[in-house]
Amino acid sequence: MSPARKETFLDVEGREVRVSSPDKIVFPEPGLTKLDVVQYYLAVAEGALRGAGGRPMVLKRFVKGIDAEPFFQKRVDENHPDFIETATLHYASGRSAEEAVIRDAAGLAWVVNLGCLDLNPHPVRAEDLDHPDELRIDLDPMPGVDWSQIVDVAMVAREVLDDYGLTGWPKTSGSRGMHILVRIAPQWDYRDVRLAAETLAREVENRAPGLATARWWKEERGESVFVDFNQNAKDRTVASAYSIRPLPDARVSTPLDWDEVRTRRPEEFTVLTVPARFAELGDPHAGIDDAVGTLDGLLGLAKELGPAEKPPRAGDGSGRRVSTMPLIEVARTKLKSEALSALQTWNEQHPDVVAHLSPADVMIDGMRGSSSLWYRVRINLQHVPEAERPEQGPLLADYDPWAGKVWPGRE
Repeated sequence: MSPARKETFLDVEGREVRVSSPDKIVFPEPGLTKLDVVQYYLAVAEGALRGAGGRPMVLKRFVKGIDAEPFFQKRVDENHPDFIETATLHYASGRSAEEAVIRDAAGLAWVVNLGCLDLNPHPVRAEDLDHPDELRIDLDPMPGVDWSQIVDVAMVAREVLDDYGLTGWPKTSGSRGMHILVRIAPQWDYRDVRLAAETLAREVENRAPGLATARWWKEERGESVFVDFNQNAKDRTVASAYSIRPLPDARVSTPLDWDEVRTRRPEEFTVLTVPARFAELGDPHAGIDDAVGTLDGLLGLAKELGPAEKPPRAGDGSGRRVSTMPLIEVARTKLKSEALSALQTWNEQHPDVVAHLSPADVMIDGMRGSSSLWYRVRINLQHVPEAERPEQGPLLADYDPWAGKVWPGRE
């Protein structure tokens, strides 16, 4: 066996790109190395750049492998190569970040070498950071929801878009759900784009009650598909087209034609299968930049529907939301494996309660921290007879993601 190489250099369209540890195994199940991941992105570069090129992106780096938590890097390193552009984004917190902007295949190879698997661009172009040119529909299934229900909701979303003069471009999320991308003229700010997305979500729920929901609070959704409009908020990013997801089979977020949506399944699309599909069929989203629409229709519908229902607030002056559901919190953890372990312990302690729970009653929420995710485990007791509901007890794990953090302006 030859020794593992410390580095290799690729000529990518005339640019030299260094790949460190090219023989490092990234996906053990299919045996894919870091160099394999780079070469995958080069094979689908045209499509990947259509989704992520020219946009500032958060670098989601899996430096310890797919089984470890990634960390999110907003600020690009100062010693980046000259073919990596940057754009400075300003956030509501008052902070700013100079983020990477890639324009070509060499840029793709460079970000992958940093440990990025999926690409997470903002919905704006580097030339205009205040006006998104993409509305993003994230169809997020609750536990217990199968693919056919996601497809049904996608078809309803397509119908709503068509009714309001917009064209949707579907792709698998690469996980359990589906994304629909909509190109829009960069004429509206983030607030209006999010309002348009929320309005679309409400209209989808109105047309497909029980199948789809626009309810923001997870415990109120039941076994439905959440039309996640908040992915259009200013600080949000989603995995773009042709992104590799950190799943054991190296699954890919893959653009589809609408006539494929009912017949294809997410698990079909992996690093091993997508390059051949791309070479044979090209990119189903090739026409997306020519299908630019207006939000006038959805914003007009927003006025007709009126404000969305807001949750009640605590009467103690704290402004905290009061859930309409009987919730208890089980644990807060740094790692998802720890969250699952805490849930298993709680299940063993409360077998009679577990017997009443539906899949959607068990919620493991990935919460965005300052540079990584942390996890919260909650149980909705709505299906448990009131007399049998356990009280909120001490958390089985109580990770504080803000411990030791120094906030700007504070000592």
